[in-house]
Amino acid sequence: MAHAADHIDRLQAQWARELPDLDTCGMEVLGRARRIVLRSRPSIEAVFAKHGLDAGEFDVLSTLRRSGPPYALRPTELYRSLMISSGGLTDRLNRLAKAGMIIRPASPDDGRSLLVQLTDKGRTTVETAFREDMAVEAAMLAPLDAAERRLLADLLRKLALGMEASPDGPNADG
Repeated sequence: MAHAADHIDRLQAQWARELPDLDTCGMEVLGRARRIVLRSRPSIEAVFAKHGLDAGEFDVLSTLRRSGPPYALRPTELYRSLMISSGGLTDRLNRLAKAGMIIRPASPDDGRSLLVQLTDKGRTTVETAFREDMAVEAAMLAPLDAAERRLLADLLRKLALGMEASPDGPNADG
């Protein structure tokens, strides 16, 4: 099946001319994946910015929202889930608390430690932003029909699991 050449096709053709013995098949998938992520981020981040959030703050709020009622987690649960440093999390939490998106109540299990809990404002904001984000992402996938989206998702899952299982693979599940 003939298809239009994209940037990666042009790069591969150049490398094939310069280093004909080198297999550049990794570029076909990983190079395209990188370009897709780079092209998609501005539109997605614009949704978050519209709601007064950056991507990191959205990640905190969405992690809390996905946790279910009472939408509260310990800071260690949050930073392990987000795979960021505790210092990075503290900065995000301070900004979110100042914006009224979270509160820091005492833990019922240990009065010396604080939980991170969504406020009604935080819950409404993250739900609205997530719905808008999913609409933006669905529009980005419009060139693919439902069967193609499912196949691509299945193949990407297989690749991600294989990379995570490999001792040489990436150790972050971002």
